[in-house]
Amino acid sequence: MAFSHGSRSRLNLRALPRFAGETLFAKLGRAVCEADCLPRKELYEAWEVARRARRYFRGGRVIDLAAGHGLLAFVLLLLDDSSPCALCVDIRKPASASRLASVLSQHWPRLAGRVQYLVQPLATVQLTADDLVVSAHACGPLTDEVLGLAASARARLAVLPCCHNLATGDRGGLEGWIEGDLAIDAVRALALRARGYRLRTQLIPDTITPQNRLLLGEPLQARLPLQL
Repeated sequence: MAFSHGSRSRLNLRALPRFAGETLFAKLGRAVCEADCLPRKELYEAWEVARRARRYFRGGRVIDLAAGHGLLAFVLLLLDDSSPCALCVDIRKPASASRLASVLSQHWPRLAGRVQYLVQPLATVQLTADDLVVSAHACGPLTDEVLGLAASARARLAVLPCCHNLATGDRGGLEGWIEGDLAIDAVRALALRARGYRLRTQLIPDTITPQNRLLLGEPLQARLPLQL
């Protein structure tokens, strides 16, 4: 039977043989299997987003908005230990998120105490220009909220949008040329560019998710101080 990377089946000990070897990803896969709480696709999504983000963005506090289990934050710390800590924020914390955090910290003791989870609205988080703001599959308008919060703070960002609402999303009049969800993401990218960001657009494998457009951005210059 094929081992689909986009499956929502939960990873457990039966999947351990799929993660043989001593690469970081193999070790991460075995740890997630031990935690026995994550859909398979979340492991592959987090890995693909994190490794692409770390090609360009090093250091800084990691802010994982609409974090779910928070795996993305942990992977970003594993890939770059120069980030001092991570903050996961969501309006709900999955019951098994603490188990995942415990298992990962057992496998990598240097992660212990460095990832904090806040259950609160995203807009209440105080961001800074040194932060790296990430979000994997913030549904519909949540993606726009994440982009707006990051841009207002002049923070670097990596966002994987999903669940586009074609009725309310801004398609910029492009729907006559391209599909509606792509039009929405194109408008988002150009709006970010208009706010003074350098953009990189990439795709993670569509075998993991068909909603696979990754938007990476960094400010061209630091936010200017207010003129009094």
